[in-house]
Amino acid sequence: MAGAAGYFSDEQFREACAELQQPALAGADWQLLVEASGITIYRLLDQPTGLYEYKVFGVLEGCPPALLADVYMDLDYRKKWDQYVKELYEKECDGQTVAYWEVKYPFPLSNRDYVYTRQRRDLDVDRRKIYVVLAQSISVPQFPEKSGVIRVKQYKQSLAIESDGKKGSRVFMNYFDNPGGQIPSWLINWAAKNGVPNFLKDMVKACQNYPKKT
Repeated sequence: MAGAAGYFSDEQFREACAELQQPALAGADWQLLVEASGITIYRLLDQPTGLYEYKVFGVLEGCPPALLADVYMDLDYRKKWDQYVKELYEKECDGQTVAYWEVKYPFPLSNRDYVYTRQRRDLDVDRRKIYVVLAQSISVPQFPEKSGVIRVKQYKQSLAIESDGKKGSRVFMNYFDNPGGQIPSWLINWAAKNGVPNFLKDMVKACQNYPKKT
């Protein structure tokens, strides 16, 4: 999907590629959060919200990079493997492809929804094939807020993928999400700490079961 052309800068794509090679953790108070199963997660406190931004580095074995990028971009397929998806689709809004995503939250919490744009680029960097996907929340009149669902207005994600030299992928992910509402920040941070590794494990399974796999 190239629908967000112009929304993201070349520099943002370059930064994601650079972090895949060398994590940029200096100059800020990034803390090592968890290191397990080939995945390392760092976090940085966002003072205004009390929430954390995350950087994830690791290897996903058995998932070739082109396949991983295809699975990540395939929203229809995600509805089959991600149990937390209530609604997920894309729509053209004034010449721009915009995604709508409603996420199931456990009772008694309200579901959250996202309106965001995303762009994938397949890049050649120093003879390395790198797949980069950037996503950012936006506001468009075609997606008004829904009663009973809380709109997530601060969301960003970048993902960079390349071969691990075998049959898997080296991955870098940068992520921030403010779900709003009255959820205590400690609970949001706990969910993020556990949710990211689980999401990556689910992605590996989704790659193995991908019906369009060649």
